[in-house]
Amino acid sequence: MNGCCLTRFRVSEIALNLDDDEAQLPTMVAQYLDCSAEQLFSLHVVRCGIDARRKGRVLRVYTVEFACKDEQVHAQALVQRAQNDQRLSVASAPVLLPELVISGQPRNIAVVGMGPAGLFAALWLARAGHKVTLLERGRTVEQRVRDVETFWSGGVLQPDSNVQFGEGGAGTFSDGKLTTRIKHPLTKFVLQTLVDFGAPADILRLAKPHIGTDRLRRVLMNFRHELQRLGVQVCFESCLTDIHSSGGDNKKLQGVIINDQEELSCDALVLAIGHSARDSYELLERKGFVLQAKPFAVGVRVEHPAQLIDEIQYGDYAKHSHHNTVKRHPNLPPADYSLAYNDRQTERGTYSFCMCPGGQVVQSSSAAEMVVVNGMSDYKRAGEFSNSALVVAVRPTDFADATPLGGVRFQQYWERKAFIAGGSNYRVPAQNLLAFLGSGGVAAISSCRPGITAVELSEMLPDFVVHGLRQALPHFERKMRGFITAEATLTAIESRTSAPLRIVRDRNGQAIDWVGVYPVGEGAGYAGGIMSAAIDGISAAVNICGVADAETIN
Repeated sequence: MNGCCLTRFRVSEIALNLDDDEAQLPTMVAQYLDCSAEQLFSLHVVRCGIDARRKGRVLRVYTVEFACKDEQVHAQALVQRAQNDQRLSVASAPVLLPELVISGQPRNIAVVGMGPAGLFAALWLARAGHKVTLLERGRTVEQRVRDVETFWSGGVLQPDSNVQFGEGGAGTFSDGKLTTRIKHPLTKFVLQTLVDFGAPADILRLAKPHIGTDRLRRVLMNFRHELQRLGVQVCFESCLTDIHSSGGDNKKLQGVIINDQEELSCDALVLAIGHSARDSYELLERKGFVLQAKPFAVGVRVEHPAQLIDEIQYGDYAKHSHHNTVKRHPNLPPADYSLAYNDRQTERGTYSFCMCPGGQVVQSSSAAEMVVVNGMSDYKRAGEFSNSALVVAVRPTDFADATPLGGVRFQQYWERKAFIAGGSNYRVPAQNLLAFLGSGGVAAISSCRPGITAVELSEMLPDFVVHGLRQALPHFERKMRGFITAEATLTAIESRTSAPLRIVRDRNGQAIDWVGVYPVGEGAGYAGGIMSAAIDGISAAVNICGVADAETIN
C-alpha cells in the first residue's frame, strides 16, 4: 500500500515497562485511540526516552507516527480528536531543506576550523560545487588522540593538538551529545549525515542522542574522506594568522594568511574558530571586527560513582539481579541528571552542564601553564564514574577589564591559578565534596589524568562561584537524595562552558562591517553544542550560496 497520500498522525507518551517488547507499540497505540491495531498503517518510532520521575516505576516512553488504512472514517475521526487531545496531533508535513544550488560559477571559499560548524559548512559548500579550502590549526584526529594520550600520561602539552584544538574541535573529547534546545528543520539532516558517516543509528530516535567520543572519532575520519572526495582541500597544522581586506569602513575580504607566511585568496571566509581560539580573538580585535563580551559560566566538575547516580535516579531498577550480580536493568541507559538553582539574593544561576554518565573527567588545557577540566564518555558509557559540570553564571561586570576580551582575560586568570594550585605540573586541583562544604570528608578520588592534587577549592575559585556552589548543593541534595556524599569529588576549573565573547554579525550572517566573512558556531558566540554549531555552519553556507535569509527556511 502506498501511504504517501495518507494523513499521518503523531501520538506521544506511549509507555512501556522495561521488560516489554517494542512490538507491543501498535497494540498500545490502538488501545489509546480506541481502535483496532489492524487499522494502523506504517507505524514507526519518532522518539524514545526514559521516564524515571517515579522511582517505583521507571518506564520507556515513546512518540510514534502512523497513518490509518481507512482514511475516510478513522483518519477523519482522529483529525477531530486531535483538536482536544494534547497527546495526539496531525503530523507536520516533511520539512524541505534549503535548496542545494549547484553553482555555475564556483567561488573560492576558506573555512577555518574543523569543529561541527566548519565541517558542515564545508560539506554543504562542496556539494554546491564551490572550491573549498578547510584550514585546521591542529592535527588529524588519529594524531590528535595520540598527542592527548601522551599529555594525559604526563607528557608535553601540544599547543595546537589537544582537547580543544584539532580535527573535530572540542567535541571530539566529550560525550558527543546531540541534544539541543533549538527546533530547526536541519536537525534531521545533521543526524542523518552523522549516521551516514558511521554514528549509531539510534541517534535518529533517542530523546537524548549521543555518539560517544570513541564512535565520534571514526565519524570524523569518514567525514574527512568524503570532503576530500568532493574536492575539498583539507589543510592541517594551518593556523589563521591574518585577514586581508580592501580597507575602508565596510571592509571587503580579499584573502587570509596561514602560519604567518602562506597567502590564500578567497571570496568568502567561514570563521568556525571554536571557543578557545584566544589568539584568533586577538587577531579579530586588531582587524576591527565588532566584538561583544558575553556571559558564560565557571565552576567545577563533580564526580560520583556511576552506580550511585543510577540508584538515585532509578531506585530499585538500578539493582537488577543478573547472574548473581547486582547491576542496572539491561534496558536502562546509565542515569543522567539536570539540576538548576537560582540564588534570589545574588540573582545568579548555578546549574549542571554537560553531564557525562559512565565517563571520566578530562584535563582539557590548550595553553601553557593553565588548567581546565571537562567531561568525556564513550558510546556505551560503561565507566566506573559519572561526572557533570556544576557552574555559576558569570557576567561581563565580573571581568577586570571592560574590553570585549575581558572574558578571555577572566578565564586565563583563573585557569593559571588552577595550574599553580595543582602543583604547576598540569595535575588538577581537587577536593572531596563534603570537605568543600566544611563537613569533613575523605581523600578525593577522580578518574582525571594525569592526576589530581588535593587543595582547598575555596581558595582558588572566584568568591561568587564558591558562594553559588555552596548555596546550590543543598538544593541539589533535596532533588537527588544522596548527591552530597563522601564518595563525590570536585575538580577545577570548568571555564570553557561557552565562548566569552560574540563576533557580531548581521541578519545575513556576515560580520558587521566585513563583506564576505561569516563567523559561525560556538567560537562566534552563536551556538552551544555539536548540533546547534553544525546548523549554524550550514546556515552560513546557505547564505554564501545565495539564500538571502536562512530564517526563511521552513
